[in-house]
Amino acid sequence: MTEEPSVGQLIRQAREASGLTLEDLAKELKLPLRHLEAIEGDHWESLPPGRPRPLARQLASRLEVDLDFHTGAFQIVPGVQELEPPDPRQERLERTVMGVLTIASGLVVLWLVVPGPSLGRKPLPSYLTGFTRRALPPPPKPSETPYPVLGEFLPEAPLNEQGVLVSLRSLDACQAQIEFPGEPGRQPLMHSLQVSDPWRLRVKGPFTLTLDNAGVVNLEVAGRHIPHGQNIGESWLGRFDDKGRWLQPAPPELPGGTPLPDDDEDEPRK
Repeated sequence: MTEEPSVGQLIRQAREASGLTLEDLAKELKLPLRHLEAIEGDHWESLPPGRPRPLARQLASRLEVDLDFHTGAFQIVPGVQELEPPDPRQERLERTVMGVLTIASGLVVLWLVVPGPSLGRKPLPSYLTGFTRRALPPPPKPSETPYPVLGEFLPEAPLNEQGVLVSLRSLDACQAQIEFPGEPGRQPLMHSLQVSDPWRLRVKGPFTLTLDNAGVVNLEVAGRHIPHGQNIGESWLGRFDDKGRWLQPAPPELPGGTPLPDDDEDEPRK
């Protein structure tokens, strides 16, 4: 079995077959003569680092030596193992895919940054309009239902079967007392009002209300504001019937039976 020739031997045989000398080949390829001698003698250590394989391929290409056919001989040549040349079709496919992805990404960014004028106002499809545009019945009015609607504020009735609504709110300390003159055995109601302290209760039947510091109390009876007109520190007593109407005392009369005009009247006194 014959031994496979080395790369240097293959290059020398091809050069001699072509009728070229080392000087002619060195001049043509513009390479040092000593490099060609080292290659034909397989003295790869005499070449610069990293140059044995490129120089061997350069000479083999010039002399038409197929080193891929002599893979065993070429593997002995020192140097980094060369990678296979890339497939042109694979490169074109990768470039096409990357171009499509780049264009798609740009369109998505443009759509997010600069939305169309009709964004958010596009009409719904016809098959959805029956579900989304169905008119809801209006909520019932408070007067039509016996119970209040959720979220609706209904004021408390000023007068009902439980009695008259009395509401007091004080700006300072005050003692309030409610008595029932028509019912001697009924206990009076007493409450000590403090700052911003409300007192709301139902009173049934005629009653009297006493305040020891009336000027600091805001009073409402049966939904009506009671202008008692007292100052801070002054006491006040008011009488009310079973409907919550304020029973004010009659104004004093002038000699001859003519009553004095009220201070609230617009006409001046004569």
